[in-house]
Amino acid sequence: MRFFLYAVPLLFAAPAFAQHNHSGSGHTMDGPQETGQSGFAALAEIVTILREDPKTDWSTVNIAALRQHLVDMDLLTTAAEVTIIADPKGARFEISGTGRVLKAIRSMVPAHAPFLAAETGWDVSTEELDDGMALIVDGDAVRIQALGFFGMMTIGAHHQEHHLMLAKGRAPHR
Repeated sequence: MRFFLYAVPLLFAAPAFAQHNHSGSGHTMDGPQETGQSGFAALAEIVTILREDPKTDWSTVNIAALRQHLVDMDLLTTAAEVTIIADPKGARFEISGTGRVLKAIRSMVPAHAPFLAAETGWDVSTEELDDGMALIVDGDAVRIQALGFFGMMTIGAHHQEHHLMLAKGRAPHR
């Protein structure tokens, strides 16, 4: 009986897996699907979109700018230090780093603040610090403090379009 309980769901799932086509690439589930590390996968996704779009203006494509942005995202996420100062209205996040990490902080935090404000309706501001930036968010204090700085940076479904605009050589923050 136990075998039957495991086997039946697999029988129904097998046709779906066999027919799955990944991102229009022509690859089926019979072979590897992951294009690699996340930065490489993001680049691969954008390059595929550009290659499949007959309207792509290759004279403006700038994959190097997208790569630089992805490096900034990675450094901010993995190497920046964050101090949280909670208050009754929200929180102040002091993000610090040195060298290349500092450059990533100063590139990413002020650029993201307007998207965060637009998506949430919260009061969002930034302040430059000697060793980084402060992100000040007031609104739903419990939610803001629970999400923390890194949660704040994920809010707003603008990242994918932002990446495509960078790759196409367009200004992503208008």
